[in-house]
Amino acid sequence: MRGLQKMGWIWALILLATASAWTPKLGEAAEPAAEQGIQFTDASWAAIMKKAKAENKVIFLDAYASWCGPCKLLQKNVFTRPDVGELFNKNFINVKVDMERGEGPQLARQFPMEAYPTLFFIEPDGKIVRKVIGYRSPEQLISLGKSVLNTI
Repeated sequence: MRGLQKMGWIWALILLATASAWTPKLGEAAEPAAEQGIQFTDASWAAIMKKAKAENKVIFLDAYASWCGPCKLLQKNVFTRPDVGELFNKNFINVKVDMERGEGPQLARQFPMEAYPTLFFIEPDGKIVRKVIGYRSPEQLISLGKSVLNTI
């Protein structure tokens, strides 16, 4: 009986060691950030505008609300796609703002909206290039991004 109990502990330790070897360490990404889609800039709106001017890039603004179902789907199924990230990270300053918190209400007055999500493409001087309301598939968002690039 003790032999079986001892063998059980040995197998448990082996499984634990094997599982921990395959699991990313705390704070490590499971894969490189570039593989995970759009990288959003976390900064004040003034800093975003300054960065857009310095890099001469259009701002992609995801205007969302925390309770919005389609907003959550965009975040989960579209913004995380590598092909979407490749286009947007190279060509835009990407920012997402909860329009009901922080700087969001002020930005909602500056960039009026009718519904969530609203996707804005904004020139560095603050002029709206394109405004799109609602969920978009990855293919639709890529097409939209390319069409914005062709108009500027």
